Amino acid sequence: MNLKLLLTISLFLLVANPILADEQVNDISVYTGTFDVIDKEGDDKTNLIGIEHKNPDLFRNTFLGKFSPVSGGFMTGDSSVYLYTGIEGQYGIGKLKILPSFTPGYYEKGDGKDLGSILEFKSEIKIGFDILENSKIGYSYSHISNNDWGSSNPGTDNQQIIFSKNF
Repeated sequence: MNLKLLLTISLFLLVANPILADEQVNDISVYTGTFDVIDKEGDDKTNLIGIEHKNPDLFRNTFLGKFSPVSGGFMTGDSSVYLYTGIEGQYGIGKLKILPSFTPGYYEKGDGKDLGSILEFKSEIKIGFDILENSKIGYSYSHISNNDWGSSNPGTDNQQIIFSKNF
């Protein structure tokens, strides 16, 4: 239950932050989806809900593309929690956005799947569409594993529907 309280407080702080700071611009994403989509045993597949933050002022254009720090977290229906921070690229073709990311993070299994370590790595690809001014909707697919650094490395594949808004 303490993890749910922590996620709720984090959500409030991320949403309240742009309200409290007039100058700051933030990109907040909320998402929901399926945790452990390819669960061969069928016992760990569950829903997930999460939030993610990007500060558009920190985007950097490089010869490899546009990059930004990203941080966030999600909770599963089995009370597993993943809190992460990392880097995300952004490539656009008109209203279509392709966003690959890599985010190491802290994983707590709760009553859910044991991924073998508290240190886990998430690689993700998102596809988003600009739908309104400063708003996007999209789909993402991610893989989380510990690179065989833990006691085991079953990994998990997840898929989400995402809504993003700049505040």
